[in-house]
Amino acid sequence: MVKALSIACLGVLGFAGAHKPRTDVEKAFDKFLKDFSKDYDDVEKQARFGAFADNFEYIARENAKGHSYQLGLNEFSDLSLDEFKMNKLGLKLPESVWGELPSLGMHKAGNSSLPSSVDWRSKAVTPVKNQQQCGSCWAFSTTGALEGAWAIATGKLVSLSEQQLVDCSKKFGNEGCSGGLMDNGFKYEEQAPVCTEDSYPYLAKNGICKASGCKVGIPAHGVTGYKDVKADDEQSLMDAVSKQPVSVAIEADQMAFQLYKGGVLSKTCGTKLDHGVLVVGYGTEDGKDYWLVKNSWGSSWGESGYVKLERGKPGPGECGIKSQASYPVVSGKGPSPSPPSPPSPPSPPSPPTPSSSHYEKPPCQKD
Repeated sequence: MVKALSIACLGVLGFAGAHKPRTDVEKAFDKFLKDFSKDYDDVEKQARFGAFADNFEYIARENAKGHSYQLGLNEFSDLSLDEFKMNKLGLKLPESVWGELPSLGMHKAGNSSLPSSVDWRSKAVTPVKNQQQCGSCWAFSTTGALEGAWAIATGKLVSLSEQQLVDCSKKFGNEGCSGGLMDNGFKYEEQAPVCTEDSYPYLAKNGICKASGCKVGIPAHGVTGYKDVKADDEQSLMDAVSKQPVSVAIEADQMAFQLYKGGVLSKTCGTKLDHGVLVVGYGTEDGKDYWLVKNSWGSSWGESGYVKLERGKPGPGECGIKSQASYPVVSGKGPSPSPPSPPSPPSPPSPPTPSSSHYEKPPCQKD
């Protein structure tokens, strides 16, 4: 699925030039290959270097402009923007991401004042996950919203199985690692027990459904419906997020998103929704308001797997984040925790450590 890159002129860049001093970009590429356990034949290596060099220069150029965000090298730095869009995005969202679950109405902001910041990560969010080389972002968005709702309803945070959705929801319209939609995932999980991650672990490949032997995390019909959040309404989305993590769709097909490393991402993307993610909080950093968003591309991307998107933009908001927000309602009974206070700001993420896993090519859904 990797689009061929032109490599006719790359020989002059020095891979075979043993007597030429190595440039900064060549040294960075060698380190990148080791850090992310990339292994290419000579031809592919030259092609990947071409894309890497373009991204390396773009990062340096943009970081010199003093944006409220920073870019950096990650596992996608050897992909061109076109390859990144082809391999990471393409999610086609329906009118309602919750499918045929009953609508329980529109979420509207209440009259009470909202907390200045919210961060659900310590109470209602599981660790960042990695879809790897499988087009299953739709499954991670599905489980993330349910994990938060169930934790708040019952006081128990349970990591739910994405592999169950990959293997078992095909008759509901999903295509496993070849793509799927959140609404189809919820159609399945409304009528079936939802397995825990530990009992049905993620394999990043299609398999035979084995849900009958798993440990149940949410019982069948534990998901009773959903609520939409009023589109383009800042207060309503803040109010919803103050109560639980909220599923949203965004546009993520820009170089700044591909190479995001930290800070508040602003004025860098449009409103063409192509990726499903989870809003787990909001706050303010260096005077700029943001939404805190959990992604499913592993912890080496962004701020340990998260991105801060600018909050306060009119209309659909940064990357279209206010366009299509909704959340599940579950039947679990238990204490509802008050909105959590955010932890102290973490120190800037350190450079990625070598890893045997990599995830260059997980499309959300083929066009």
